[in-house]
Amino acid sequence: MSETPRFLDGNAAAGELEALFGVDMTQTSGPCLGCGQQVIIAQAHAFLGGPGTVLRCPGCDHLLLRMVHSPDRTWLETSGLGYLELPTTGTPR
Repeated sequence: MSETPRFLDGNAAAGELEALFGVDMTQTSGPCLGCGQQVIIAQAHAFLGGPGTVLRCPGCDHLLLRMVHSPDRTWLETSGLGYLELPTTGTPR
C-alpha cells in the first residue's frame, strides 16, 4: 500500500505569493542550493499545514522558501534558492 504524499505542488502557494508580489509566481524559478536543480515554483513541494507555508525542492527536499504571516507583517525566507527568475511579459522597448 502506497503512502499518501504529505505535500501539494507549488501551485497551492500561488495565492499567497501573488498577494505578496502582485504577480503570478508559479512560473518563477531558481536554483536549489541543496542539489542545483532549477526549480519552477509550481513544481516545488508545498507544505501548508504548519504555522506558515514551506516550499521544498522536488529533487532533494531542501528548503527553498518559507513564508509566515501575522496580522501586521509577513516574513519571507528564500535562503534555499540562489535567486528567483521571473518571466517578463511584453516586448522590450
